Amino acid sequence: MSRRKNTRKIFENIPVLDAGAKGKAIAKAPDGRVIFIDNAVPGDIATIQTTKQRKAYYEGSAISFASFSDKRVPPQCEHFGVCGGCKWQHMGYEHQLFFKQNEVENNLRRIGKIELPPIQPILGAPEQYFYRNKMEFSFSDSKWLTLEQIQSDELITDRNALGFHIPGMWDKILDLKKCHLQRDPSNAIRDFLKAKAEALELSFFNTRKQEGFLRTLMIRTSSTGDVMVLLQFFHEDVKNRILLLDAIASQFPEITSLLYVINAKGNDTIYDQEVLCHFGKDHIFEEMEGLRFKINAKSFYQTNSEQAYELYKLTRDFAGLTGNEVVFDLYTGTGTIAQFVAKNAKKVVGIEAVPEAIDAAKENALLNGIDNVAFYVGDMKKVFNESFIVQHGLPDVIITDPPRDGMHADVVTQLLAIAAPKIVYVSCNSATQARDLALLDAMYKVTKVQPVDMFPQTHHVENVVLLEKRNNT
Repeated sequence: MSRRKNTRKIFENIPVLDAGAKGKAIAKAPDGRVIFIDNAVPGDIATIQTTKQRKAYYEGSAISFASFSDKRVPPQCEHFGVCGGCKWQHMGYEHQLFFKQNEVENNLRRIGKIELPPIQPILGAPEQYFYRNKMEFSFSDSKWLTLEQIQSDELITDRNALGFHIPGMWDKILDLKKCHLQRDPSNAIRDFLKAKAEALELSFFNTRKQEGFLRTLMIRTSSTGDVMVLLQFFHEDVKNRILLLDAIASQFPEITSLLYVINAKGNDTIYDQEVLCHFGKDHIFEEMEGLRFKINAKSFYQTNSEQAYELYKLTRDFAGLTGNEVVFDLYTGTGTIAQFVAKNAKKVVGIEAVPEAIDAAKENALLNGIDNVAFYVGDMKKVFNESFIVQHGLPDVIITDPPRDGMHADVVTQLLAIAAPKIVYVSCNSATQARDLALLDAMYKVTKVQPVDMFPQTHHVENVVLLEKRNNT
């Protein structure tokens, strides 16, 4: 069995050339191999120490800089470089947009290898910070210590943390002071909760030992002003649970939904757990163009509300609806896109594999008084049988918004068999989108491409593509 080499090397005065997948910067080693760097900006000239060596590439970190890129800006967050999020905070926003656009174009051309129209300039986000409507934090009794803390003579007695997992270290939590991703009262709630828990001498969770009382915290905010807070406890302790939840409710009267979960499982997921309401409602509302969407603790909703609205408007515009069309909305989730386009269509049929999501979609459609939508649970690659098409008719437009893995090859085969005049493909991963577009290319021509930035300070980018059926098919 061959072994991969992990011998560390140091390369001096290496120009950083580009930004690539997963937020890594790209350079070339003297031997011609690519180096993926986790802490540099294109334009830097750096000394790089490798951490992994493969046949075609290295992975590494810059350990010193001969000169800094003019694309650099001071990161706003004190946790930058330790926290696993917001990896592009040290790059000016206009340059972030450039590299996101570049990634979309490169993926569509190099992976898709298809004819493309001029790609529209990426739609940037008006808010580069405090744009997320949902954040999840973890409690830990063994917080992450920096190298400086470890090497100092300071005696660190407080090992409690409430924050994010350190990348690649499932049992280490960074104790957050301030996060720049979610607007107030998010930071205030988190800081108060940690201080109050310590004042009550409540135990923070230990992942390795699977013991402790406080497990996770979720905060959701909405454009309507609603605030949801959910605390996850490892076991029941009625007295202390009520003390803590009452304290939060008293300190933050703006909270409209205060929930909790008792979860003794080995993992933190709540989707198979009972969510209990301590105060207020068991849901919050999001609003978009007069539509109201009821969101509970387990609901999926786009985490950047403002840019979600722009994304949905683009999707509707690309569909070119006149009011006479039958629309299929694949991977509909809780049916937000389906309901958003419904007023411009004759009928919208949403399909999703998760039963709870379809239940939420039906409830929201009823809430919004939309009677020209229908939602169905099913395996996407099996649902389009003859009886389904007979029941709903052939679609004039198909909207598809699959997960990061893209569409299963059998789903693509189904789309080619249905042969709708238009497909609007919304993607959070332009690489898998490009693969799918290549499979559709014999029947469909790409006529519009619009990247959208949903997540500033990160490498993630959404992309919307319009495909129109070729005249010869």
